[in-house]
This record gives sequence, structure tokens and C-alpha cells, in this order.
Amino acid sequence: MGKATGFLEFDRLSEQNIPPHERVKNYKEFVLHLTDEEAKVQGARCMDCGIPFCNNGCPVNNIIPDWNDLVYRQNWEEAIKVLHSTNNFPEFTGRICPAPCEAACTLNINSDAVGIKSIEHAIIDKAWELGLVKPQVADKKTGKKIAIVGSGPAGLAAAQQLARAGHDVDLMEKNDRIGGLLRYGIPDFKMEKSHIDRRMEQMAAEGVNFLTNHNVGENIHPDDLIKDYDAVILSGGAEWPRDLPVPGRELDGVHFAMDFLPSQNKVVAGDKLSEQILATDKHVVVIGGGDTGSDCVGTSNRHGAKSVTQFELMPQPPEKENKSMVWPYWPLKLRTSSSHEEGCDRDWSVATKELIGDNGVVKELVASRVEWKDGKMAEIPNSEFRIKADLVLLAMGFVSPQQSILEKFGVDKDARGNVKADTEGKKAYFTSRDKVFAAGDMRRGQSLVVWAIREGRQCAHAVDEYLMGSTSLPR
Repeated sequence: MGKATGFLEFDRLSEQNIPPHERVKNYKEFVLHLTDEEAKVQGARCMDCGIPFCNNGCPVNNIIPDWNDLVYRQNWEEAIKVLHSTNNFPEFTGRICPAPCEAACTLNINSDAVGIKSIEHAIIDKAWELGLVKPQVADKKTGKKIAIVGSGPAGLAAAQQLARAGHDVDLMEKNDRIGGLLRYGIPDFKMEKSHIDRRMEQMAAEGVNFLTNHNVGENIHPDDLIKDYDAVILSGGAEWPRDLPVPGRELDGVHFAMDFLPSQNKVVAGDKLSEQILATDKHVVVIGGGDTGSDCVGTSNRHGAKSVTQFELMPQPPEKENKSMVWPYWPLKLRTSSSHEEGCDRDWSVATKELIGDNGVVKELVASRVEWKDGKMAEIPNSEFRIKADLVLLAMGFVSPQQSILEKFGVDKDARGNVKADTEGKKAYFTSRDKVFAAGDMRRGQSLVVWAIREGRQCAHAVDEYLMGSTSLPR
């Protein structure tokens, strides 16, 4: 390493944020990437640890020590080459990945982990600034045609890899813009959509053909794709949300998170909507304690909600993990997001029992406290309480992909309702139907953006090998 004693000399430095009272006035990103000098110092904290567990902690197996060292030496050109060798879209992961690599950092055993995510963020932003991100056009075309269904991170990664291998790629999206969950699930204040648009320009130059309003299974028949293309990749999301089967669920003002969040993204993009779900001047209750729930909190604060409360069914995690017990794995601990910092009352071990309305509109939520014993939940006697609720947002995760498209393709499903496909061996990412592959959330279930990128890359490797007999694409 460039600074062998850096981890002893320098403290971890987190990225600076615009203060909450300022950033809630708009939908722009508020995390400021490290300066060149700050990134250099943080890169110096990377240890010459012999076995870089961060590589395996990262789903795309980023070669983290190498680019940390290159940033320390301020060699941005080589740093982005190393970063891009495993990750097509570090501007996405550098903003919205929870950084399992940092949990696996050797320095994290008894100190603060290397700020890997912040260094990644700095590398890609610097690379765009210096003009180092350019189209990689294939030397020759193969004449093979591939259809990719779903333009989220898995589909984008697969499309870029296959176009660089010389194939003709049609990337199909049912919505009016490319990006899937990146476009209409992640709020702009976490990731502005210009990052997607900029990548689309690069990918278009590389030969990817973007097709919006192509709702495969509805206005396009799956059999036509299988007939017209040499291979088809299913890379849609796990879009079937977990519901809340309680009395009053049918009331107006009770919505899935993914009915609430996309409309705001469309408004930020300049669309004029006839109706939009707004939290303005409302008592908002978010049910679900994960990232989607946090996004609902941040969006509600920007709408100007009267109050925002977030309930989680599970117990409150410990504030600090027992590193000696869990390292290098992802720890269970209390995590406070930037949206929580902007204003939110959080409560754990709470079960919603009923929603009460007035003239068909939700006005109140009835809940009770629960306790967990031996993995089983039980209501605590006499713990029932009520809370004002003008808007209830359901953010309890996703069960599986929409089943209708899988049934129309006629592919086998696993026990959870996802597309059945292995990730290893000669049939990696193959479905039960000839010429049809699957990757990302549609295959593995609800997961992280970084896992989707990994699966998109690996699926592209499998498709290229299937079509050409061999492949030079990395897994």
C-alpha cells in the first residue's frame, strides 16, 4: 500500500451532508463527495491486510485495495479502470449501496472501517469530471440479437456487457423511461436521474437500443420474443408488494410505497400528473422499517407532512454490533438514515391491527405492542394504542415478481415464486425454457442494487457463452 501506516495515522472521514433544514426544501442530492485530498487520506487508511475480506463482502467483488491505493497516489485514470472492471455503474452503488464491503473490512474488527463507499463515490465523480468514462464499442458485430426484459440495474448491466461483446441488444422497459427501480423507486434526493441518463448516452453509443412502453406479457407476447431473438433475459424487479390484511385496508389514503414514490419522481422529471399522492399537512404513518420505508419518510418530509411515524414489526436492533461475533458478515444493528435525521418518530415491535376511517378516508391507526420469543410473535396484553393517520404507506417489502409475466413465459418458479435458475455450472442463469435466461430480483427476490449488477454481469457472461460457444466477458 502507498501508506502502510495510514490506518494508524488517520481517522475515518465521512462525506459531508447539506443540513436537513435546507435539503428538505428540494429533491436534489445532498451528499457531497470527498475532495481529492480527503479521498487521498481515506485511501491511505486501507491496510495491507493480506486477505482483503472486503472483496468478498462486496457482491460484485470490487478490487477495493487496488483502487484505494490508486486514489492515495491520485491516479484517477487507473482507479476508474480497476473500479469499472467489476462494476458497470459505480455512480449508482457509490450513492445507494449500504456498503457490505465496509462491514467486512479488516480494520472494522476493532476500529472504524475504511470509507470504501465514499472513495468509490469520489472515483466515479472524478472520472466523469475528467472525461474518463467513454463508450467501449465492440470491434465487430456478432449478428446475434438479444432481448432484455426490464431496465433496472440487472438489465442495464447485462445490456452493456452484451453490447460490448458485439451483440445487438434491445433493452425493453414497460414504463415511459429507462431505469426500473433506479428511475421510479429511488428518490431523486438519494440519486438524481441524470446519472442514469448519462449512462444511457454511453450505452447507446455502444449499441444498446432502448425501448420504452414495451410491456412484455401485455402489449408484446413472450413467444414473439423467443421466436425473433437468439436469447431473452428476464431482468425485471420483485414488484409484488407485501400487503397488510387488516380491517380498513380498503380506505382511501392507504397506499403501497411504490404507488407513492414513483409519482414524486415523475413530478421531479417534469411530468404533469392529474393526481398525485401527497403527504402535505397530513399525519403520515409508514409501516415497514427498511430502505423503502425510509424513502417514504424523506419524501413525506419534503411534501411538508404534519408528522411522520414509522413502525417496524421486529424488535429494535442493538445500537452497536458485537464485532467479534459477526465480522466479516453484515451485522444486525440500529441504522439511522438521512431521512430519519430530517424528522421521524420511529417505533419497533408494533403490529397494526386496524385502520379506522371517516367517510371512506383513513383517519386513525390502531396498533399494539408485540414481543418475540423463540422466533414467534405474541401481542402484549393491554398494549393497544391509537395514532392519527391521514396517510398510511405500506413499505413491508416485496414477495416476488409479478406472477403473470412468469406464467406467460412458461418458466419454472422456485418456492418463493421467483424464476427458477441456478447461478453456477454450464446452465448458469438458464430458465426451464429454451433461450430464456433470468437475472436480478426476478431470479433471486428482493435484493440490493449491487446484487442486481452482479447478476446482470454474470448472466451476460452465460448468454455470450451460450451464443458463441465461449466468452471473454468477466463473471
